[in-house]
Amino acid sequence: MKKSIGFLMLLITMMVLAACGSSSSGGEKKAGENVTLKYGMWNKDQVPAVEKIIENFEKENPTIKVEIELTPREQYFQKLETAANGGAMPDVFWMNGPNVARFANGKALLPLTDLIEKDKFEMSNYPETLTSLYTINDDIYGVPKDFDTTGLFYNKKIFDEAGVPYPDETWTWEDLKEAAVKLTNKEKGIHGIAADLKNQGSYYDLIWQNGGEIITDNGKSTGFAELEAIEALEYWYSFIDEGLSPTYAQLTETWSTDMFMSGKLAMTFDGSWRVAVFKDNPDLDVAPLPQGKERAVTIHGLANVISAKTKNQDAAWKFVQYLGSADAAQVFAETGTVIPAYNGLQDAWLEAVPTMNLKAFIDAVEYSRPLPNIEQTSALWASETNILKRAWSGEISVEKAAKELAAEAEGILKK
Repeated sequence: MKKSIGFLMLLITMMVLAACGSSSSGGEKKAGENVTLKYGMWNKDQVPAVEKIIENFEKENPTIKVEIELTPREQYFQKLETAANGGAMPDVFWMNGPNVARFANGKALLPLTDLIEKDKFEMSNYPETLTSLYTINDDIYGVPKDFDTTGLFYNKKIFDEAGVPYPDETWTWEDLKEAAVKLTNKEKGIHGIAADLKNQGSYYDLIWQNGGEIITDNGKSTGFAELEAIEALEYWYSFIDEGLSPTYAQLTETWSTDMFMSGKLAMTFDGSWRVAVFKDNPDLDVAPLPQGKERAVTIHGLANVISAKTKNQDAAWKFVQYLGSADAAQVFAETGTVIPAYNGLQDAWLEAVPTMNLKAFIDAVEYSRPLPNIEQTSALWASETNILKRAWSGEISVEKAAKELAAEAEGILKK
């Protein structure tokens, strides 16, 4: 009898241990277990800095490994949406302001508010404008990573050869046009500037500079059909129309960044994130954007978020905290990769590339306008591209395109 009882107790013990083993393998990893996190991002130019940050993180957390999932910007959010529906999102990934509401409201992102309060993670280390950008319905969904503004990059060698003074803070729209005329050299295949069909870093900035608006009436309408917006769009398209910029077809075939790097563009509007690409070329520098009726420039910043369906929540949160730390921000700053969101480390970014006037990006914060943040952003941006490209290709007038865009946008914003 005693043997039977002993055997029964042994059998029960083995069943309990088996049950414990099976439950731990299917859900959240326990402390001490090896974990591999997938980290989604889109900018290949930031990979070296990110790899250094991951290396430092893994040294402090030997049971956690991080693998980068790099996706081109053009496919990034579509891939995320598909992955969210299939439950295969990266554990941690980049998020931007225009898309955070859509993914948060779609229950694809993990709310961080309780974790932040539990661990007393200090969100005051970041600009309030960035933390509020990633706060949806009173829940925080992202820890700010960086912020960016736009500047006028230029090639000093091309300017010198054309005898044109370098741009500075006094430049206006008229100065930009006059310089583009002098810098365009058809024999050498050089254009004065690229009139890219980008919202952030081109026509949004110009619309604001001309006194116009992008989103109006509390997100219910747009200002594209207003005179200020039409004038700004016509000014930007005039560079293509006058042969001072590559055509829309050329800009679609070859990125303006590549044209600029190869010496085929004298100037280009671009964001502070391009410093990592341009910093090693001694011929390249940057100045503030020329001003129209007023000064204005887009400001935006990325954040790190966590998938709501991650099976590695504890490890993912630990990684996000590190990504938001002063140590990680220092790596971004010292490499000149991006302007870190962590307060007090912007000066380190300025000092990282002393050959370029990076202060132009920091000074622009004073007159910056936030990139519009609405749930219908993706649909609105697609509409902008689909309609404005017809004007940029010369099929219809800019005014007609702007009015068509305004009409279509009204329907999108009312959904």
